[in-house]
Amino acid sequence: MQPDHYKELMREKLDHELFVHSLGVADAAADLAERYGADKEKAHLAGVIHDYGKRFSGQELLELAGELEIPLDRITRQESRLLHAPVGAALLKKELQIIDQEILLAVANHTTGRRGMGKLEKVIYLADYIEEGRDFPIVDKIRQVAREDLDQALLEAVDFAIRSVLDRKLMLHPRSVAFRNELVEMDRIKKGK
Repeated sequence: MQPDHYKELMREKLDHELFVHSLGVADAAADLAERYGADKEKAHLAGVIHDYGKRFSGQELLELAGELEIPLDRITRQESRLLHAPVGAALLKKELQIIDQEILLAVANHTTGRRGMGKLEKVIYLADYIEEGRDFPIVDKIRQVAREDLDQALLEAVDFAIRSVLDRKLMLHPRSVAFRNELVEMDRIKKGK
């Protein structure tokens, strides 16, 4: 399938606001990929389709996770909206025959992150935060840092995400904590601490 086909498919599957967001993520991802040496075409496609699973309710995501044999942990059972990423990746593989592992991992991990993320995963995670339609207190700072240092921008984004989860009294997924800790470790090594 050609990239335009996926855009039309997403236009049909998502509401207008989420579709526009996906196009913004695709553009931001392509820019980040070019800047940091990831595959630009894969980044653009992953950005377009990253929220394929977001059209489902929390209950539907739980049911789909069961059908697709996606492991559920205590956190995802309670914060089922987190499942839109791994469920979306599994559905992309099943329904659209997308088999590129880098793209599937980028979609599956764009919400919580994880320790050991590859470059494309990092690009999609960050693009989801900094696309032009985003408007939150430190988005401009994260965008600025993203022009200079991918991992530092990711750390800023993860810190913001964690604070947001805590402020809303939601459960924090351990993958997000592991991702943040890895970024902190990498930053310390980079600074020689």
